[in-house]
Amino acid sequence: MGLIDHQTNSISERVIGAAIEVHRPLRSIIYRSQVELPLEYKGVETERGYVIDLLIEDNLIIEIKSVEKLLPIHSSQLLTYMKLKKLSAGLLINFNVETLLQGLRRILR
Repeated sequence: MGLIDHQTNSISERVIGAAIEVHRPLRSIIYRSQVELPLEYKGVETERGYVIDLLIEDNLIIEIKSVEKLLPIHSSQLLTYMKLKKLSAGLLINFNVETLLQGLRRILR
């Protein structure tokens, strides 16, 4: 597990706070949704290999789920996106839980 820089930690704390207040828009956070990541295999690049759910301030990836239980494959998916974007932190958020804190996972690489 690597160290997380102050800026990334601050951003992820703000995102967690915003996610807990699901019914309030993300007004103070600059984000893009459905960000396409090309996939390259043996020198051939596809236009749309992967899709990031949310990219926050070009610094933090959020992968959103609504599943009974988060599985290791969900973390692997997020880690792949982080590696491709060369980012050190991501959040995995499962909305299919009683309280949102039960569905939050911070992933560092």
